[in-house]
Amino acid sequence: MNQPSGKTHIYALLADPVSHVRAPQFLNPIFERKGLDAFLIPMHVRAADLADVVPRLAKIGNIKGLIATIPHKEELAKLCAELGPNANMVGAVNTVRIEPSGRLVGEMFDGDGLVASANANGIDYKGRRVLLAGAGGSARAVAFALVAGGVGALVVTNRTMSRADALVRDLLAHFPNADVQTAGPDATGFDLVVNSTSLGLHASDVTPIDSATLSARTDFIDTIAVRETELMQVATAKGCKVVGGRSMAELQFDAQIKFFGVPPPIVHSV
Repeated sequence: MNQPSGKTHIYALLADPVSHVRAPQFLNPIFERKGLDAFLIPMHVRAADLADVVPRLAKIGNIKGLIATIPHKEELAKLCAELGPNANMVGAVNTVRIEPSGRLVGEMFDGDGLVASANANGIDYKGRRVLLAGAGGSARAVAFALVAGGVGALVVTNRTMSRADALVRDLLAHFPNADVQTAGPDATGFDLVVNSTSLGLHASDVTPIDSATLSARTDFIDTIAVRETELMQVATAKGCKVVGGRSMAELQFDAQIKFFGVPPPIVHSV
C-alpha cells in the first residue's frame, strides 16, 4: 500500500470508541486502486471532546476532511458552517470537507449508500413494508432515503422511543403523506428489516429486533460493516436474504471522494 507523504491529503475518521473501526482497511485500498494520493486515519475522539477537537483538526493544513461514525454524526453537523441537502434534511453528517479557510461543509451519504446496497443486492424496498431499528444519525439518513425512495410503509423502533417518535415527526414534516410510525421490535409481517443501530458491533450486544419474529420471506440489511452480527446469522439461518454493511460503505465512497475533492490520480514520472 502507498504510504502517505507531505503531499498526501489526509482524512480523519472520528469514532468513540475506535477499536471496532475497520473502514480504513477497505477504503485506503480504494484510494490506492484509483491512484489517489489520499489516506484515511482512524482517530479516537470522545463525544465530550468533539466540539474542541474538530476546530483544531481543521487548522492542520493537510487534513482535508472528516468521516464521522458512532456517535458523532448528529453533533458534527452542528459544527459545520454549511450542510448539503441530505445533511440539512436529516440533521446529521457522515462526511465533512475542510475548505482551505478551515470552513466545514458537511453532507450525509449513509442513506444513499443503503439504497445503493439494496439495489445492488437485489433487495426491493419500493412499495414494501419496512421495519427500521435505530433513530440516530445513520438511521435518520436511512429513513429519509427509504421514504423518498417509495417504501410502502416505514415503522421505526428504537431503545429510546422518544428518538423514534422525533424521527417520525421529522419524516412527516418532509413527507406529509408518508405511512410512517413507531412500534416495538417485532418483525412479524415485514418485507424488509434494517438494523441501523450500533447493536451488533460486539457479540455480547442484545439484538435490536426480536429475532424469533423473522421469517424466510423477510429481507434483512444490517448497516454494521465490521463483522457478521448475530442477527445476520439468525436471519441467514431462517432463509432470509441478508446483506451486511460493508456494501453500504463501499457504495457511497465514490460520492464521498467527489464531495471531498480528492486530488486527481498520481502521475508517476519515468
